Amino acid sequence: MSQLLEAALAAHRFGLDEPDLAVVGHDPRAWLLAQLGPADSQGAGLPDARQGLRQQAEARRLVDDVKSGLRETLTGDLRARLGTAARTQRPFAERLAQFWSNHFTVSLAKGSVRGLVGAFEREAIRPHIAGRFVDLLTASTTHVAMLRYLDNAASAGPNSPVVQRLARRSREQPGAEAPRLTGLNENLAREVLELHTLGAAGASGPYGPWGGYSQADVTAFAALLTGWRGDGAGVDGAGFAATWHEPGPKQVLGRRYDEGPQALPALLADLARHPSTARHLATKLARHFVADAPPPALVDRLAAAYSRSDGELPAVYRALLEAPEAWSPQPAKLKTPEEFVVSAARMLRMGDQLAARAPDAGLGLLGQRLHAAPSPAGWPDRAEEWLGPEALWQRIEWAARVAERLGSRLDARQLAQASLGPLLGSTTRQQIERAADAPQALALLLMCPEFQRR
Repeated sequence: MSQLLEAALAAHRFGLDEPDLAVVGHDPRAWLLAQLGPADSQGAGLPDARQGLRQQAEARRLVDDVKSGLRETLTGDLRARLGTAARTQRPFAERLAQFWSNHFTVSLAKGSVRGLVGAFEREAIRPHIAGRFVDLLTASTTHVAMLRYLDNAASAGPNSPVVQRLARRSREQPGAEAPRLTGLNENLAREVLELHTLGAAGASGPYGPWGGYSQADVTAFAALLTGWRGDGAGVDGAGFAATWHEPGPKQVLGRRYDEGPQALPALLADLARHPSTARHLATKLARHFVADAPPPALVDRLAAAYSRSDGELPAVYRALLEAPEAWSPQPAKLKTPEEFVVSAARMLRMGDQLAARAPDAGLGLLGQRLHAAPSPAGWPDRAEEWLGPEALWQRIEWAARVAERLGSRLDARQLAQASLGPLLGSTTRQQIERAADAPQALALLLMCPEFQRR
């Protein structure tokens, strides 16, 4: 494989596209490895989780200026995510930050986390993408945004002091109004097991068995999680309310955990070391970077790297970059709408102008409303989910609008060669050269198969 082809694959498959492949340098793997570390800081001056909680509480009082402040936070979060991706000189690290933000989804689709999603990414995800998985898992699980999104903030142990106190009040003051408690909520426990660590219970396939937990494990885990409400926000353990915690030991996956806040980090450490977690994460990483149906041998190697290193994520990333399957010249992954928009912005050097007209740069119209995944499973990572006729037409319209604005200032032929290099096919080159005008040439470049796939 030529050095220029490797540079193109490094920029497009592992990065977020470049306007000129020369930025990759003579050693594409070294260029990628040098980017490992915490993701770029994002959204300087935007509220942290504690400020987001205060904004939420004040907005519920329907004060117009406070509601406006919350809207400004949401807009700022959108522009910060897109602007960081469009400008960064560490696109591999940025792609990893986006991958893990989707893996640990917190979504604006649930109103209780409005004003917190951007803070969650900044505080729980971005600092930990190149550390130990257990630290990333702990930070995300204990963040106020996750505790609210998956309803753990309202989960109370059936025998907890707060429930017992309310039961006594109900007996002593029949008919008196009392705060409503929903009881034990299993949402966070289930999603940590199924989505964040072990994988779906009982699932198996070409990548081996996953899961290995039962409904009893989910219920016990939910009891262990009671008291983690996030009122103090942050990711450092603040926000545990002992009065909401279910007393007594709990048994999860055959191991006993004593009551109290120390049980959660102990259980998360055990989950992080579980062989099913290694395989589940390896499969998702291989699917994201290599193919919708990743080669089983590649999944095996990534899982082995994870287990050997005790969950050190850079070891897994290095194994991915060393894998020959990851450098196949044939692009196998279709860009999601966000990847398409960001890669276009980078190729066209749009920077912060990307979100100047609309804070989400039109992603909502493309079917991927930013920070608003439809479920805790996040956005899909397979081409079949993004290939409908309506979705394709929306991409064409988005590309046409951008080309109409910027096409007359750019030479799409030179841009295609500098950005795609050896990935650019003769058919696409010919179509761009024969375009009726500069805007049409740029639209053809943005919609060509070589740019739509990575």
